[in-house]
Amino acid sequence: QVQLVESGGGSVQAGGSLRLSCARSGYIRGPYCMAWFRQAPGKEREEVAHIRTTGDSTFYVDSVKGRFTISLDNAKNTLYLQMNSLKPEDTATYYCATDRRSFCYARTSAAYEYKDWGQGTQVTVSS
Repeated sequence: QVQLVESGGGSVQAGGSLRLSCARSGYIRGPYCMAWFRQAPGKEREEVAHIRTTGDSTFYVDSVKGRFTISLDNAKNTLYLQMNSLKPEDTATYYCATDRRSFCYARTSAAYEYKDWGQGTQVTVSS
């Protein structure tokens, strides 16, 4: 059984930085796609970034390009999201997710396209 545990959220002022981590336990036959989603109150869950476990096939939603960086450490089974130049509109609960497909789509993905989810970590950016 796959479990995902996010950490690293918190409260920062606009312009600040945070690094989120997602530790995976349980076996998934690789390669596979991993993603970060976020959900603000009253809004749908949206994909922020994804990466294949081979380190390629990265994707970013337009609103975070140039500010966020997704990466992974396969030795530690950990996915990261480095968030710089944070804005109040980045405030949301951030979730990591994995799927079983061996590729990542070259487009934004919907939440239903991912199988496993963490419990989320809150990010609050004040102006």
